[in-house]
Amino acid sequence: MLPKDITKVTLGEPISLEDLVAVSRFKAKVEFSDKYCQRVLASRQLVEKWIEEKKVMYGVNTGFGALSSKMIMPEETVQLQKNILLSHATSVGDPLKEEEVRAVMLMVLQNLGQGYSGVRLEILDMYKEFLNKGLTPFAPGEGSVGYLSIEAHIALVLIGEGMAYINGELLPATKALRKINAEPIQLSAKEGLALINGTTSPTGIGALALFDMLMASKTADIIGAMALEVLKGTVRAFDDNLMSVRPHKDQRDTAFNIRTILSDSSISKKFMDYRLQDALSLRAIPQLHGAAKKTLNDALKTFDIEMNACCDNPIIWPDEENARAISGCNCDSSYIGIELDSACIAATAIAKMSERRNSRLINSRLSDLPSFLVEKPGLNSGLMIPQYTQAGLLNDMKILSHPSTVDNISTSADQEDYVAMGYNAAKKARKIAEKLEFILAIELLSIYQAFHLIEEDLSPGSASSAVLSRISELVPELDQDLYLYPYIQSLRELIHSNKIIYIVEETIGHPL
Repeated sequence: MLPKDITKVTLGEPISLEDLVAVSRFKAKVEFSDKYCQRVLASRQLVEKWIEEKKVMYGVNTGFGALSSKMIMPEETVQLQKNILLSHATSVGDPLKEEEVRAVMLMVLQNLGQGYSGVRLEILDMYKEFLNKGLTPFAPGEGSVGYLSIEAHIALVLIGEGMAYINGELLPATKALRKINAEPIQLSAKEGLALINGTTSPTGIGALALFDMLMASKTADIIGAMALEVLKGTVRAFDDNLMSVRPHKDQRDTAFNIRTILSDSSISKKFMDYRLQDALSLRAIPQLHGAAKKTLNDALKTFDIEMNACCDNPIIWPDEENARAISGCNCDSSYIGIELDSACIAATAIAKMSERRNSRLINSRLSDLPSFLVEKPGLNSGLMIPQYTQAGLLNDMKILSHPSTVDNISTSADQEDYVAMGYNAAKKARKIAEKLEFILAIELLSIYQAFHLIEEDLSPGSASSAVLSRISELVPELDQDLYLYPYIQSLRELIHSNKIIYIVEETIGHPL
């Protein structure tokens, strides 16, 4: 099911990437199953029992990080939980987007709802109400190494500190809470630590980026097929016999997509033998797109696990004979970080090929079309400069493709002497996903104009025709220079909303 069609997500069983996007971006409602509630209640009972027995538990009755050897008295427990939120809410800069904060809150609910964290159900109910009633905590997005700071800003709202948005208005937390008929809550043992611990911000924010990259990779197949069609490329390079001798699934599937999209194109049929061999940006679409999609799909497998895991520290192990608090490092963000670093490289590779195809489209020596796809080049610059925009965006993407997770800066007086840096991988993945969409939008703008300049007796395939028809509602035919920015924006939104995918899948009758 598509995220926009999901209206309710029930926590208690594994959720999907589409569920996360539905809640974060399309504001699907969140519910807890009985199973979810029962395991949270059982875990909390253990924590309260151990507190009465005066067991020593990291973060429950000790300090944090390098201060873990400092014991906390029972009467100081409430202050400890408040202090950890106040002292850890130190991220800076521009606030995260609403959908990013919502994704983080959903991941907190998933993390703590596994039944290994010992928090009260009332705490999780409040986050659920934030999501369902449209309260979005203010959380600056710069300065996290993997967790803590982003989550602390969000959790402050629970206790009436910090700020939150209601209907786009930024309010002090107490006023925002009153808008949804809620009151600040007093945190109890372990809850402050649990709310800020884990891979919840890299996973939530990174999941949005990964979803957009996966969708963009499908759209890139459509745009690549249309570029091949209008540039008189040959589909021989996509023959399934050729694919079968190098049997990478994503390569073979991509070739199938291209063949299917162009199967009824009179242009492709006429120019089947126009060239013996096309340039690599055309004939290597299955190989490059396939390799990128494999990397993105590998990341998806990791995200499916992480979104449904407990990444808290310590965990409350409920075994009847061996119940105990276990301190380790499930909060490490390496799995998410390394996958997103790889995903950034994959997305940049798709963008690299898109820019090269666009360069061919606007170059009259390579395209058999007027220079810069305008009838009177010289007087008009046509689509010359959007390729400059692609070049600038692609340069940014190459810089952002340097992996975050290879870096290390020690924190907490060397108690945390290794740091995964998964949050920065998620943050740059979001930027790369957006830039990829813009680069594809610019190629699509050139393709749209190019189709207006080909021989009139030739018609594109039904899938291409359907896409071109939708674009014609947003973009005029370019017969002289126009203000192009609004059209690039419109095409990017067409890509971001996945509408191009829906149009083509409906036309060809099967999913890409």
